[in-house]
Amino acid sequence: MPKQDTKTFKLRPYAQADEDATIALWQATWQQTYPAIDFAARVPWWRERWRNELVPNAEIIIAEQSGKLAGFITIDADGYLDQLVVDPAHWGGDIATALISEAKRLSPAVITLLVNADNMRAIRFYARNGFVHTGDDVNPTSGRLVKRMEWKP
Repeated sequence: MPKQDTKTFKLRPYAQADEDATIALWQATWQQTYPAIDFAARVPWWRERWRNELVPNAEIIIAEQSGKLAGFITIDADGYLDQLVVDPAHWGGDIATALISEAKRLSPAVITLLVNADNMRAIRFYARNGFVHTGDDVNPTSGRLVKRMEWKP
C-alpha cells in the first residue's frame, strides 16, 4: 500500500461528537485484524469502556483526513497507550507514525502498552518506533497472550 502524504491528514483532540465514529473505526479495524471474532457483539462493552474508562482518563488524539476519522490514539497520564487504531485503508502510511509521535510528545518520559502476541504487524510497527519487548502477560478480558512493550527516549 502506498504511503500516505503527511500533509493530507491532521491531528486534533477528541471531541464528544467523535464517539460514534471512533467506536465504528475500532470495530472495523479489530474485525479486519481478527476476522474470526465477532466484534459487533463487543460494541456495547466497548462503548461502556470508552465512555467510562478511556474518555475520562486518557488524552485521545484523532487523525482526520478529508473530514473523516482515519485513526486515533489514547494515552493516559502514566504513559499507558491503551489504543492505537488506524483505518485499514491507511495501514502502511504515515498516520500511525504521526499518532505515535504525538503520544511521545504527550508522554515524553515513557510509554507502555500491551499488544496481542500474535499481532506481528503491530509488534513490528512498535519496534520500528523504538518500543522494546519487556515481558509477556495474558489479557484479563480476552485471555489472549500479550507482549508488554515500552518506549523511553
